[in-house]
Amino acid sequence: MQNQQGMTTPPPVISTKDHLYLQDMLHWNLLAMKKAHFLAEQCQDQSLKTELDRVGQMHHHHYNVIMEQLNQNQNQNPSAYMQ
Repeated sequence: MQNQQGMTTPPPVISTKDHLYLQDMLHWNLLAMKKAHFLAEQCQDQSLKTELDRVGQMHHHHYNVIMEQLNQNQNQNPSAYMQ
């Protein structure tokens, strides 16, 4: 039997499946951000409005973090996306 060594770090490649999942994550966060913003605009209770604004900002932050990771990966390895 061959002596196989495991990878110490994952390869700098994003598979098509991973890329599609990341796109889904972006869409989920964008939709949640828009819904929170819409509800905050409609809300009469100031404490609830503040909390909805915070939730929207959190989803906006998550969206930006995912985009930064994708851009960083793309800049470091332009052929990082498998077809």
